[in-house]
Amino acid sequence: MLSRRRFVLALSAMGGGMIRTARAQSADALRASGDAGERFDGYMEARKPSAASAVDAINAQRRKVYEDRAKQQNAPVEEVGRVYAQQIIGKVSSGTWIKSEAGDWSQK
Repeated sequence: MLSRRRFVLALSAMGGGMIRTARAQSADALRASGDAGERFDGYMEARKPSAASAVDAINAQRRKVYEDRAKQQNAPVEEVGRVYAQQIIGKVSSGTWIKSEAGDWSQK
């Protein structure tokens, strides 16, 4: 099993940066509007019901990436999601809504 530091370094070396998908613009738009935010676990969450289906589609793509990386790294999917969350949250714009593990929303 890899240490957390080695795991993060391995993800970065493998191109583990932001997830690049056709839905990236949709994620950006959802974050910019405040209709959705990022969570501590690497997934988005709808803040308005109208964003739920788009968020579900984005999360399905993220889940697949996390599962693939978890298999490659022999690591728990949840840990992979948390590593990606750090990267995503680090790169999103100011004003983006972020949900903590405690369930609190705040803006970056």
